[in-house]
Amino acid sequence: MSDDSAKPSRLRLARGVSPWLIPTAAAAAATALLTRKDRRWALAAVPLSALTGGMLWFFRDPDRSPGTGRILSPADGVVQSIDPWPDGRTRVAIFMSPLNVHVNRAPLAGNVASVQHVPGGFLPAFNKDSDQNERVVWHFETALGDIEMVQIAGAVARRIVPYVNVGAKVAQAERIGLIRFGSRVDIYLPGGLSPAVSVGQKTVAGVTRIDRG
Repeated sequence: MSDDSAKPSRLRLARGVSPWLIPTAAAAAATALLTRKDRRWALAAVPLSALTGGMLWFFRDPDRSPGTGRILSPADGVVQSIDPWPDGRTRVAIFMSPLNVHVNRAPLAGNVASVQHVPGGFLPAFNKDSDQNERVVWHFETALGDIEMVQIAGAVARRIVPYVNVGAKVAQAERIGLIRFGSRVDIYLPGGLSPAVSVGQKTVAGVTRIDRG
């Protein structure tokens, strides 16, 4: 299933991209106008226009119909690892490349119990030590108990933008945040639940079921 598996709709951009997109688009437009007077400006206009187009693709945020299942994928990407945790939970790590949709979604319905920003490094998200990167740790109060999700910044993605605050009530597959450009999202399955995905499998945020029913 592709990142944009929902029904076709107008282009929607993710919240929180203006600081990156607006200056780039403005510079592309300005240099394109200057090119009419002096073709040498094309040396700047062409790459800036290409960069603007790339950002429009990177920051797309398609509407989707939620999948079915108790726990849905919070991120588009590829399952990087599945690890048993000492407390009985299972961690499913999803690697997001710069080509994936970067908006993350609530894995299930509930209340946001906590949102904690943890400073750290910026190693590539596929590095085994990227657990110590800058990250935002989420806890949701749900019908399954406490569910933990972690947004991890990578070497390129150095800005995590939460969309909702502590105390907010979220629906399953609701947009809850953005990681700019690419990185990793971890979801912890409660003890007693086994994963329905496997390493190397592609996931779609709000659509792919993570737990086995």
